[in-house]
Amino acid sequence: MNDKKIDQVTLQVLANHCAAAAESMGYTLMRTAHSTFVKETEDFSCQLLTPDGLTFASPRSMGATWYTGLDYSSVIDLFDDYREGDIYLTNDPYSGYVATHSPDVHMWKPVFSRGELVCFIGSHIHNTDMGGAVPASISRTLTEVHQEGLRIPPTRLLRDGKLNEDVLSIIRANVRVPDQNWGDMNAQFACMNVGERKVLEIIERFGHDAFKSGIYQLLDYAEQQARELIRSIPDGRYAFADYADEDSVNGYPARIQVTLDVRGDELELDFTGSDPQLASSMNIPTGGNPRHALLTVGLIYVLYSLDSRILLNSGTVRPSRMVLPEGTAVNAQHPAATGLRSLLVSVAQVAIIGAFTQALPERLPASPSSGLSILNVRTTGRNGRAVMASIGPVGGGAGGSPNEDGAEGCGANMAFLKNTPIEVNEADLPIRIRKYGLVPDSGGAGRYRGGSAMLMEFELFAPGSMVTARNRDRCIVTAWGLRGGQPGQASRFLKNPGGPAEHDLGNNDIVMCDPGDVIRLEGPGGGGYGHPFDRPVDAVLQDVRCGFVSVAGARRDYG
Repeated sequence: MNDKKIDQVTLQVLANHCAAAAESMGYTLMRTAHSTFVKETEDFSCQLLTPDGLTFASPRSMGATWYTGLDYSSVIDLFDDYREGDIYLTNDPYSGYVATHSPDVHMWKPVFSRGELVCFIGSHIHNTDMGGAVPASISRTLTEVHQEGLRIPPTRLLRDGKLNEDVLSIIRANVRVPDQNWGDMNAQFACMNVGERKVLEIIERFGHDAFKSGIYQLLDYAEQQARELIRSIPDGRYAFADYADEDSVNGYPARIQVTLDVRGDELELDFTGSDPQLASSMNIPTGGNPRHALLTVGLIYVLYSLDSRILLNSGTVRPSRMVLPEGTAVNAQHPAATGLRSLLVSVAQVAIIGAFTQALPERLPASPSSGLSILNVRTTGRNGRAVMASIGPVGGGAGGSPNEDGAEGCGANMAFLKNTPIEVNEADLPIRIRKYGLVPDSGGAGRYRGGSAMLMEFELFAPGSMVTARNRDRCIVTAWGLRGGQPGQASRFLKNPGGPAEHDLGNNDIVMCDPGDVIRLEGPGGGGYGHPFDRPVDAVLQDVRCGFVSVAGARRDYG
C-alpha cells in the first residue's frame, strides 16, 4: 500500500468514479446475460477489490445489495502467481466462504498497472441451475450440500486470456441448461473486462500512486462515517429474535437470536441463542468470519437508514464484529445444505433491525415483509425442448417508518431484485399470467401503514411442468409492527385457487403441475408503525381509493 494521501474533495471524486466503474460492469452484465434471473431480476453483484480482497466500490442502483462488504481475501490468497488476463472462479460454499450456495458463481480478475497488481475485479451471478437433485438446484427438502449441484473449488478459469476448456466441459456436463449457463458466464467475462478497462482509465486520470492510496482511504472514510453514526446510538445491550416459519418441510420454527452491544463507536452482534444448524438447506455458511457479508448486510441497512449519505464499502463494517457460534445455523459446518441460506439471511436482517429498534424506535421502521419467494418454472417449450426460467420474485412491502408508509410491493430487504415483465415471461415459457398486482389489506395497519404485498397468478399449459418457489416463508410468522403498529398479513401459496381442487401449498417450494393448473402466490405485508387510530382519515380514504385497503379493512383496522 502507498502512503501518499489525497485530499477529501479528490477522494469523493475518486469514490464516484469507482462506483461508476462498478455500475458499468453491472450494465454490461444485464445487457449481455442470457438468463432472465440475471438480465431482468438482476441477481448479480460487481465489486472493485483492494489487492487483499476487500470491496471498496460496488453499484449503487442495481444488482443484489447483499455484497457491499464482501471479502474475497480467503480465495485470493490461495493463488500467488497472478498474471494479466487471468480469471478465477468458485461456487463452493465451503471453500473460502465467498460463494455461499452453489448457484452463485463468483469470479475475480487481477488488474495490473506498471506491472504491479493494484486491485482485483470481482463479480458473481446467480445461475438458474447448477444441477443437483431439483431444477434450479435449491429446495428446502435437501439435507446436504452434495444434493445441491456441482461445486467448483477456487479454480483458474483463464490463463493469459485463454479459457480452461476442461473446467467448462465439467460445468456443461452437470447443469440442466448448459447453453444458458455458458451465455451467462460470457456475460461475466465481459463484465470483468469492462471493470478492468474502467479501473485503468481511473488510474490514468488520478495517477498510479494516488489510486493505490485512495482505495484504502475510501475504506477509512467509510469507517469514520460509520463510527460517527454509531456514536449517535445510546450505549447499551439490546436483544431481539425472529423466526422462519419452518426449519424443514412441516417442521418447527427456526430461530435467529441477536444480542446487540453498543459501546461508544463500536458494535458487537452476538448470535448466541440461534438454532443449531438445520437438517434442511436454510443454513448460512459464514466460516465464523466476524464480518461476513451475508450477516453484516442487516447492519448496513440500519446505518444507511440512519444516514443515506454514508459511503458503503468494507470499511463501513469495521467498527463491528459478530459472534457466530460454530455449528449453528449462522455458522454451519460441512456438509450442511446451504441452498436456501437467503431465507435465513432475511430473518437475520429483520432480527438485526429489531435489535436496533430497541435502541432507536423513533428513527427506524417496523419490520419489512421479508419472505421473498423467487419463482422458477421448468417445463417443455413450444419447440418441444426442455426450458427453465425464473419468472421473478414475489414479495411484500417495506415496514412503515416514523415519517412515511412502507413502499408497496418492494420490501426494504429485497436487495434490489426486480420483477420480470409479463411479456418476457410469456414469451420464454408456455404460461399465461392471469393476475399480477398488490394484495389489499396486506400491509400492517398503523399511523404509517406497512407496504402492500405482491400477488402473481399464472396458468401452465405444458405437461410435466414443475414450479419451484425458493424462500417460501411468512405463512405463519409475519412482519412485526412497531410502536402500536399492526403486523403485516401472512403469505399464501395456492394451487388452483377458488375451485374444487384448491390446495393450500403452505411453505412447500416444489409443485408438480399439469396442463391447466393455476398457481397463485401472495407475498407477506410489511409491519405498520404507530397506532392505526392516529392515521389521518384522509390518508385512510386515499388508501381505499387506491385499492391498498378495502372498505371492510378500513372499518376493522382504522375504526
